[in-house]
Amino acid sequence: MRRAILSVSDKKGLVPFGQALAARGFELVSTGGTAKALAEAGLPVVNVSDVTGFPEMMDGRVKTLHPKIHGGILARRHHPEDLALAAEHGIGMVDLVVVNLYPFVETAAKPGIHFDDLIEQIDIGGPSLVRAAAKNFRDVLIVVSPKDYDEVIAELDRSGGPSLEFRFDLARRAFAHTGSYDTAIAGTLDEVVVDGEAFSRPQAPRPPGPVDPFAPDELAVHAHKLRDLRYGENPHQPAAWYAIDPPSGLGAPAILQGKELSFTNLLDLDAAARIVLEFSEPAAAVIKHTNPCGVATGATMAEAYVRAREADALAAFGGIIGLNRAIDVDTATAIVSTFIEAVVAPSVDEAARPILAKKANLRVLEADFGALGGNEYRSILGALLVQQRDQVVEAHTPWPADGLKVVTRRQPTAEEWQALRFAWRVMAHVKSNTVIFTDAFRTLAIGAGQMSRVDAVKVATMKAAGWKSADVTAILKGSVAASDAFFPFRDGLDAVAAAGATAVVQPGGSVKDAEVIAAADEHGLAMVFTGRRHFRH
Repeated sequence: MRRAILSVSDKKGLVPFGQALAARGFELVSTGGTAKALAEAGLPVVNVSDVTGFPEMMDGRVKTLHPKIHGGILARRHHPEDLALAAEHGIGMVDLVVVNLYPFVETAAKPGIHFDDLIEQIDIGGPSLVRAAAKNFRDVLIVVSPKDYDEVIAELDRSGGPSLEFRFDLARRAFAHTGSYDTAIAGTLDEVVVDGEAFSRPQAPRPPGPVDPFAPDELAVHAHKLRDLRYGENPHQPAAWYAIDPPSGLGAPAILQGKELSFTNLLDLDAAARIVLEFSEPAAAVIKHTNPCGVATGATMAEAYVRAREADALAAFGGIIGLNRAIDVDTATAIVSTFIEAVVAPSVDEAARPILAKKANLRVLEADFGALGGNEYRSILGALLVQQRDQVVEAHTPWPADGLKVVTRRQPTAEEWQALRFAWRVMAHVKSNTVIFTDAFRTLAIGAGQMSRVDAVKVATMKAAGWKSADVTAILKGSVAASDAFFPFRDGLDAVAAAGATAVVQPGGSVKDAEVIAAADEHGLAMVFTGRRHFRH
């Protein structure tokens, strides 16, 4: 009789698979909860302890780590010496190993999980079984996912049995499974802080310290594939979508409707979400090519969205929307009134769903961004870059605030302070170099991704005047401007003043700061230095 060892935490499809194996003459050897599930289904099960002669012990920490298990897996059928030793020591052969590992990733994702409970989810015997079976793939089938059960049964029924190619493919999947599992453990433990005898995982990003968990010598990142994408940025580029564990945000979305998401859709949804996450009040962003067409706040989500859309209605056509509140009926009605490609929000009210469904191709995602980690990753040719996610923490409280410095003779008015705070939060998420113009509630003109700040101002004013067919000074008169880095010369500040702005916020720090401040005083502008730059490349 052929022997199969089954020990799984994910019990999807376990009983039908066990029934199929038993029907094909396999003896089922199992442990703990897996054995119980099979026995309750009426299947004959041999407990591992009956094979080893030792009970499961130490709260299940030790059960399969025994020569009578691993000898039966690792014995090479074409080596007479291996078979003779197995016979001498009463070791029965194992032909099939079915293991998926303790749910470490799922446990790590739970808020407030105790460190000791997390440690208990580090599987020891499971990876050992998987690696042993995968190493001896010529003689032992290794199955690590319920998705593979049907394929395994089909191969067992194949004339001549499972092919060598199939056996090797299962082994590759198995080593990938244990590799990603260990990577997830290493990545999670990198986040743990040791304080005396206490272990903890801070919820917020930590500043670098003497022992820097942000930048360990070995970086472990675990990700699992959500789906293949039709293609990447261009049709000739294959692409896929992965979630970094523990999944959150766009790694754990609920896709409610619409066409397949594209690579560029996801980049734009990410850009939209980053902006609205800066706001506690209802906020909306409309994105094209990762830059905002319009951003706005409002008393309601619908008001914020309409303001954002109308900030540049021409560019907003076919855009991507990010919202930081649930989509209600009024917001859904406003969204479907024009052509929009996709929208992401924390949730969608039940009453709003039929309204959105009228636009069948509209992609609608729900995503919770509350549990986002502090680090983000970008690839360059042959390497990986890691940084903490940029957040405009200096603007999370009303302005004026500590750390801000008014450098001009004129102080901002109360209304200008409000507008400067709004502009600063949006500006940080526009491609550098950027200068943007806003009022207290919405963007008015955005100059994104230019090689100089003068060019950024020119692009902003050109766009504002172009689509509205109006005098730009009438549109921007009384606005405020924000620059993501300092003005290296006064020409950029002169252009801002000429466009109609009355107040400016920038990081400061140029060797020409005195010249720029003097220019602001000449124009009667109020100017604030934040001491903090926000480039976005």
